[in-house]
Amino acid sequence: MPEGKIIKALSGFYYVLSDDGTITQCRGRGVFRKNKITPLVGDNVVYQAENETEGYILEVIERHNELIRPPIANVDQAVLVFSAVEPEFSTLLLDRFLVLVESSEIKPIICISKTDLTTSEEMHAIQNYASIYRKIGYEVILSSTKEKDSLYNLQPHLNNQISVIAGQSGVGKSSLLNVLRPDLDLKTDDISTSLGRGKHTTRHVELIQIGEGYVADTPGFSSLEFLNIEAGELSYCFPEIYRIGAKCKFRGCTHTSEPKCAVIEALSTKEIEQFRYNHYQSFFEEIKDRKPRY
Repeated sequence: MPEGKIIKALSGFYYVLSDDGTITQCRGRGVFRKNKITPLVGDNVVYQAENETEGYILEVIERHNELIRPPIANVDQAVLVFSAVEPEFSTLLLDRFLVLVESSEIKPIICISKTDLTTSEEMHAIQNYASIYRKIGYEVILSSTKEKDSLYNLQPHLNNQISVIAGQSGVGKSSLLNVLRPDLDLKTDDISTSLGRGKHTTRHVELIQIGEGYVADTPGFSSLEFLNIEAGELSYCFPEIYRIGAKCKFRGCTHTSEPKCAVIEALSTKEIEQFRYNHYQSFFEEIKDRKPRY
């Protein structure tokens, strides 16, 4: 049986792209409803073609991750777009996004847009933050409002990957995608209007081809709450805290108040930046105080 990837889901139909580039409109077999499996965009599937354009999905191949909002599977990376100015660059919001992405085992790429609109003082601060995040191990791309910057700096990172684009409103996500795929003609601050999610059309998620990769047509992460992360798991989502935390005296150290905590000691040597640790503490308390869900 042939295998393919679901690139669009709409009104009970799944559009499966095969290796040879053909797209087959498929329905899911009843066994999925029985087993409570919902095929998602991004799923790799085994399908049976009834004719040249229609068929049935027989099996969903095991996913390596999935997101609930947006509903998409097997995401390789999340491009987190934050502007240098207008709106002002926020490390607190960026770290919140990073935790959500890390918790889903998705590789984050930080893209700081509108760098050409900064003063020299603002640009110095942005470059300092970029250096800090690179030192942690993150890929950081600086992008301007000039088209060639988006093409040369971001495009290569999208090849052979399934990516979601996420970030705060007004940072230039649509502008970036318009440069990469001018035929999309996306409205500013509305990534998905022309892709079937306008006011009068059915909502759906779709993978659109950009270069040699695919990008989800959704802004991603409509919820920024830590609903599926436990307090004890938070350090995994801060790579430098997790790495240095292995040296703590007590196993299960929360890195908040314990004696001989290697993480707290690392603040004085700048191995861990104070603002990152402050965000860790804040998120830890937020998760700890979360009301239980029943």
